[in-house]
Amino acid sequence: MPGEAHTGTAMEDLSSTCESPLLAKPDSNNLAEDGSTDLKGRPVRRSLTGGWTASLLIIGIEIAERLAYYGIASNLVTYLTNVMHQTTVAAAKNVNVWAGTASMLPLFGAFVADSYLGRYWTIFSSSIVYLLGLSLLTLSASLTSFRPSPCDTTSYTCPEALGFQVGFFFFSLYLVALGQGGHKPCLQAFGADQFDDRDPEERKHKSSFFNWWYFGMSSGLVVSISVLMYIQENVGWGLGFGIPTMAMAIALSVFMCGTRLYRHKLPGASPFTGIAQVFVACILKWNVPVPSQGENNIYVIQEEQLLKGEKNRELLPTNQLSYTG
Repeated sequence: MPGEAHTGTAMEDLSSTCESPLLAKPDSNNLAEDGSTDLKGRPVRRSLTGGWTASLLIIGIEIAERLAYYGIASNLVTYLTNVMHQTTVAAAKNVNVWAGTASMLPLFGAFVADSYLGRYWTIFSSSIVYLLGLSLLTLSASLTSFRPSPCDTTSYTCPEALGFQVGFFFFSLYLVALGQGGHKPCLQAFGADQFDDRDPEERKHKSSFFNWWYFGMSSGLVVSISVLMYIQENVGWGLGFGIPTMAMAIALSVFMCGTRLYRHKLPGASPFTGIAQVFVACILKWNVPVPSQGENNIYVIQEEQLLKGEKNRELLPTNQLSYTG
């Protein structure tokens, strides 16, 4: 009967509606194809994560970091001689040791980021250490109890800094170096992670990102060696160290606000392990006979070992480094 047919059709439509999911399945074509994940290791969509919004937040914290680092390093000898009453030789030596330590610590930061924490958590933890060092440094320059008394202009004598004053200042200073060691190897790479190399449009944006990155870094440098140096020498060291501290605190807050926007690369094996394996293989295979070259001896990288979208590549035979074969 027509009524029964109509009722049956309505029931079928209702059944199909109830069986359909309430939420549409994620569009796999919109997922990042370079293996990027969110903070919990789940695949991310290109339309909701990364891109310029995320990378500009990362450039912002780089500007604050360069402002802070060069705001200290560019005028540190002057502070040590005029405020801490060190000789020029002692001040130059201490600055060189500190700068050398700060230059070596990124090796440690890169190892921690690549092997254990990942770039995001390395940036976050090093920013906390950085901010703590800057805060203590500002405290050291602001409170009279943490620095020696001014020189006597009549007798031309300058009291030496007490042990705890020197220790507190250099403890703060090396906290800054430790924080810089985590920032340096991670920030630029983390910014580049926000662009998918598999997407032609994002690949173009990635090239522009590096231009803006160096522009931001240079801007922080220019402000630190011009404005901050003037403030430190003509207004006060407390304010001169306090401005980078406030800039770093603001930049870290903004960086944290973009947590849900970032794309992440999961940490892998330690790079030092691969380097050690090469040397061990060279020693163990020093006298191994070289096989005859042919197509069967060419190692072909398997498709699953490559990122999606890349062509297979072959390692061509060579007479060099035969002892590693």
